[in-house]
Amino acid sequence: MFRKIVLSAPLIVAATLTHAVEGPPAMRAFVEANVLSWANLKQVIDAVRAQNAKTAGVTEAQILEWDSAWRAQFGQVDQPLISQVMGRELSTFLAKKVAASGGRITEIFIMDAQGLNVAASDVTSDFWQGDEDKYTKSFGAGSGAVFVDAVQFDESAQSYQGQISISLTDPETGEVVGAMTIGLDIEAFL
Repeated sequence: MFRKIVLSAPLIVAATLTHAVEGPPAMRAFVEANVLSWANLKQVIDAVRAQNAKTAGVTEAQILEWDSAWRAQFGQVDQPLISQVMGRELSTFLAKKVAASGGRITEIFIMDAQGLNVAASDVTSDFWQGDEDKYTKSFGAGSGAVFVDAVQFDESAQSYQGQISISLTDPETGEVVGAMTIGLDIEAFL
């Protein structure tokens, strides 16, 4: 009997991990019910529009320079670029949304039309998301796009995390102006 339990345990773990990799439908339902209602608020869209005005026409070389500076500042005392993003009112707003989620949301960050961070609840590992699926499959997919990424193990949180990214649309023009990524603790949705 003991042997059967030992042999069955890996199958249970494998089945759970297989389900986790795909991400439960409850994650998307949670975002649709609890995030979409404020994702296109005026303060969100205005902040993205303001940054888009500043970053319109920047070169790839400039983007890579900013991304490199962000990565170099990560974990340092002197963090001018990181402090600029994290000091924004919108970053405080996002941090409050994470805190109010009861542990379901682990992070939220907003990107401009270039894929650069506009605001974040927590410091991201890089400044430019424009070369990643979270940006290309949300912003790049047009208005109303929702991209559910595969669940992955997050070393810093020591837990499995899922990310859902959505396009942000200016309600006045119908133009996609940016994207938002919401990190979710998978265990809260199993």
